[in-house]
Amino acid sequence: MTGFSQVKGQVNHQLAFTFSLKSVNHRFLDLHFRLPSDTDSLEMKLRRLLKEKVHRGHVEISLSLDRNPEQSMALNRELVSGYIGAFRAAAAEYSLAAVPDLNVILRLPGALESANSSAEGDLESAVLAAVDGALTQLNRMREEEGRGIEQELRSRMQHIQKAASGVGGHRQAILHAYVDKLRSRMQELISAQVDPDRLLQEAALLVDRSDIQEELVRLETHVKHFLGLLDEGGEVGKKLDFLLQEMNREANTMLSKTSGVSGEALRITELGLAMKAEIEKSREQVQNIE
Repeated sequence: MTGFSQVKGQVNHQLAFTFSLKSVNHRFLDLHFRLPSDTDSLEMKLRRLLKEKVHRGHVEISLSLDRNPEQSMALNRELVSGYIGAFRAAAAEYSLAAVPDLNVILRLPGALESANSSAEGDLESAVLAAVDGALTQLNRMREEEGRGIEQELRSRMQHIQKAASGVGGHRQAILHAYVDKLRSRMQELISAQVDPDRLLQEAALLVDRSDIQEELVRLETHVKHFLGLLDEGGEVGKKLDFLLQEMNREANTMLSKTSGVSGEALRITELGLAMKAEIEKSREQVQNIE
């Protein structure tokens, strides 16, 4: 589900930060970090924390720092000396006439350090303390969208139930259609001197296989279970997706059993296709639910 949150924090009078979370729909949890250099430890802790609080979505995590312009900077002599030494060694090895570019050197991560190193050490704890507030804002927005999705899913379940009820009303018409079809076929077989008892057994078996009552009962059960999970809340996205797959299976079986019928029974094909459309639209929404 989609959402956005942003919190600001102050480490000390020389260093402040802005921490942002942005979430969009995704079937799985996909975390993307945009953090300053030399914050690998912070990234690992944020990743672990977010996995505990968020279970689905493409989430972008960004951290920007705001330093006091009057803050003095110190040269990381060890890093700069190592770079210059490696540069000169490479130039000598390949007989190149070149000198190091100071502008390039100073843009290296860690080449310049804050004169107040303790402030950098406090940054991680300050950011981690602000994460809960950002997650609360993000989840509040995601919950608002979730309520809208829930209402839509409940409405679609009502449409499926209505279509199933309509199919049940035409169930007898299907049976009569098959009986008429079988009677015509039996007359042809009887004229071919086939055992009448055997014909009756085959006819009864075919009519039984053509009955869609079991599919309607299972479909109604799945819908009730689906609505029950919505009432429970929590992490139910995968369970809802599974139930929709089962509903789709029942709708396909029902359409398969009623193929080839004519007359009033054709209405079942329309209702079955309407069911499948509602199920597919529900599946699209369920992919966004945790």
